[in-house]
Amino acid sequence: MSETTTTVPAPELRIESSRVFRGPNVWHYRKVVQLVVDLGVLEQFPTDTLPGFADTLYAMLPGLWNHHCSRGRKGGFVERLHEGTWLGHVTEHVAIELQTQVGHDARRGKTRSVKGEPGKYNVIYAYQDEFVGLAAGELAVRLVNHLVSAEPGFDLGTEIDSLARTAERYALGPSTQAIVDEAVSRDIPWQRLNSASLIQLGQGVHQQRIRATMTSRTSNIAVDIASNKHLTLELLGNAGLPVPRSASVRTLAEAQREARRIGYPVVIKPLDGNHGRGVKLNLADEQAIADVWEASRAESKRGVMIVESFITGRDYRCLVIGGQIAAIAERVPAHVVGDGRHTITELVEQTNADPRRGVGHEKVLTRIRIDQDAVDLVAGQGMGMDDVPEPGRVVQLTLTGNMSTGGISIDRTFEAHPENIEIAEEAARIIGLDIAGIDFICPDITQPVRETGGGICEVNAAPGFRMHTHPTIGDPQYIAKPVIDMLFPTGTPSRIPIVAVTGTNGKTTTSRMIAHIFKGIGRKVGMTSTDGVVIDERLVIKADASGPRSARMVLQNPRVDFAVLEVARGGILREGLGYDYNDVAVVLNVTPDHLGIRGINTLAQLAAVKQVVVEAVPRHGYAVLNADDPNVAGMRRACSGRVVWFSMRQPGEASRDMVEDHCRRGGRAVVLDSSEMGDRIMLRDGRRSMQIAWTHLMPSTFGGRAVMNVQNAMAAAAAAYSSGASLHDIRQGLRTFSTSYYLAPGRLNEVTVDGRTVIIDYCHNAPGMVMLGDFVDRTAAESEQTTGRPMHRIGVIATAGDRRDDDIAELGRVAARHFDHVVVREDARTRGRQVGETARLTVEGVEEAMAKGARCQRVEVVLDELEATRHVMSLSSPGDLVVICSDSHARVMAELENQGHRATPSDHESPHG
Repeated sequence: MSETTTTVPAPELRIESSRVFRGPNVWHYRKVVQLVVDLGVLEQFPTDTLPGFADTLYAMLPGLWNHHCSRGRKGGFVERLHEGTWLGHVTEHVAIELQTQVGHDARRGKTRSVKGEPGKYNVIYAYQDEFVGLAAGELAVRLVNHLVSAEPGFDLGTEIDSLARTAERYALGPSTQAIVDEAVSRDIPWQRLNSASLIQLGQGVHQQRIRATMTSRTSNIAVDIASNKHLTLELLGNAGLPVPRSASVRTLAEAQREARRIGYPVVIKPLDGNHGRGVKLNLADEQAIADVWEASRAESKRGVMIVESFITGRDYRCLVIGGQIAAIAERVPAHVVGDGRHTITELVEQTNADPRRGVGHEKVLTRIRIDQDAVDLVAGQGMGMDDVPEPGRVVQLTLTGNMSTGGISIDRTFEAHPENIEIAEEAARIIGLDIAGIDFICPDITQPVRETGGGICEVNAAPGFRMHTHPTIGDPQYIAKPVIDMLFPTGTPSRIPIVAVTGTNGKTTTSRMIAHIFKGIGRKVGMTSTDGVVIDERLVIKADASGPRSARMVLQNPRVDFAVLEVARGGILREGLGYDYNDVAVVLNVTPDHLGIRGINTLAQLAAVKQVVVEAVPRHGYAVLNADDPNVAGMRRACSGRVVWFSMRQPGEASRDMVEDHCRRGGRAVVLDSSEMGDRIMLRDGRRSMQIAWTHLMPSTFGGRAVMNVQNAMAAAAAAYSSGASLHDIRQGLRTFSTSYYLAPGRLNEVTVDGRTVIIDYCHNAPGMVMLGDFVDRTAAESEQTTGRPMHRIGVIATAGDRRDDDIAELGRVAARHFDHVVVREDARTRGRQVGETARLTVEGVEEAMAKGARCQRVEVVLDELEATRHVMSLSSPGDLVVICSDSHARVMAELENQGHRATPSDHESPHG
């Protein structure tokens, strides 16, 4: 395309929706923001048709030159701008560059059109902080609209400053960020537990927590000691370490009396102070103490003050981590240096303009604050704030060297005398801190402090790292490394095994089987499912917990050493996975369900969503895939690790032959072998073949009749073996797992009520009904063979209202082939449909099948689930099979247990007499 002159359209680019993915997702394996943008009439105007657009944008954001785009080289995106590209694509790159402008590392992105909706695009880009990422996207849209309209009033500099303030507000502090960066470099997972600096490093039982530079191993009593400055100096003095003479006081008179005893000059400071607040130095007489008393005491929460002898010398901070010196910095109080042209106030403004300086601890240096103490200190040097100091003259603005008051740091790590290092390390041990900041005042850290004079004036818990990681002068020290070494010594794991289970049907049962196997081994299993969050067999949250938030909840639990996570389609589309990768991914099947929701209209699209868990398998991990399902089998290409197949087909069938070839090449698989004695589950590992179990001996299969649970057991066995379980443990687990209500609530639970066999199951879609119907047929056939008379079958069925009309009707068609009598109910949540509408569509499907000769003879509607349960129990007779497809299984089970079949058939005549 070439630039042409055209009528500039009105800006119409707008964001229709936004979504933050916090883990692997359908767009990328890392966290990204998704914006759905509508270009409106701008769809007809690529960038080369907008006069001056490309040049103006590049002039405003020259960093766009570093964007490779599809060209694979710097300047690639700028070339695309001039050649002509669509404004959705421009929005992506601008959002990334705006984040870069405020110091965030965001490099990845893609833009894809929304199928079937011209002018709409999915704009995908990486982020470091989700609030900043979203704000950058919104600003990018405003900038593009401004460039199209060329209207005044948009100041990009002001907007970027606002974005920078947002970034600073949500950013981790320098110390926390340094530790997190080191953890990431070692593949240690982390989670931010609040909006401040509380961070979890690692998962489950292996987790450690930090808050700034305080860790899970920081002793509470040590922190209390360090916060009591008088007690700290007393303990250090008793151990023979050099410390100033000191006393604790509460009143001005006490302070003056203790100062006379100690000897002037003195220092006063709050007993519980930090960051240099309230510290008053070099007080030469009683009047000097009186002048600063109230201001200093105002910084104390307890009202207790310390008076100590004033030690002259330089201010050094010795950082001790795990009992060893990690870094030493000389702290220089805030000051300016005269140039003969500017006033002291102007020099402070110039110093604060340094981009490294910010408010508080948000940046590596803190802005100098001019308060009354600073004005008095300048006056004590014979000057005023509006005076112009001569060139080279140093004007002190604070007496303390704290970074939080505007000071600077000089790295002295490798200059300290060994004796001083030993004193600092001993001080940390005496106080009991794992990470300690030891404040030395002495003439020269290179000389023994016991000879030159000076001593330890303070020991700090949770010391700041920024003076060491970003010294103003000297080399930075990588002090996060010893912190991580201390929390995670060499060979210490930081992750727990994660098994992710997905598919259309069978997820919950398979997850429970895997959890049951590992519980038998002695593991503390955390499991999520549509029924809730289970920690070590205890249900802690009852809800649909198959999303990323529930996964993070399990990984935060300090008891859990093995995670089995059911992963549903909705959670993946809403937020992505709740972790960075899973060691084992299990995909059971992909069949028609949830189609027509959130842009997922085909089985291929649904498979792409389920495939996210396979894409999240690392090189050392495994993907357990159903070889019999073509939509699942195709996922093998997305797996970075090893594939483990499971197949119920017999030799000679295509999928089984593929599995056999896979095993001949050294692969793993779980297969079903049939013989006259029955079916048995076999594990293939290369050319070795090992028996796991006879299907009819596993309680969950009802003597082999529940074929769906045979498949689930095969997937569970493959996942358990891939996770390190032995064959003995797998066999034991499958032989002891049953679908009783206590082990698998709502999943093929069988109870007997007054001679009636009642099955409670969660089946809610047509593919699930196919499997459940097969179980019903097999159960009825076995009963007829035993009793010699037909078994009457009654089914209560329902599906969710957000399914497509035909999918709802298909459930009815399938159910009609297996039940003599169908009762259609509805879920309490109709999901956007009118009450009765879902039931009507289901009945239409049943009646359509009945018209074609299906087994069903009667269909009726009872919308309420409990009423439907009572109704079918009143219709049934001893020896009948009643199947209740339940949404609220606990209520249904309670009803069955409590009523004891109290309802009489007089209200509803039994159709079979």
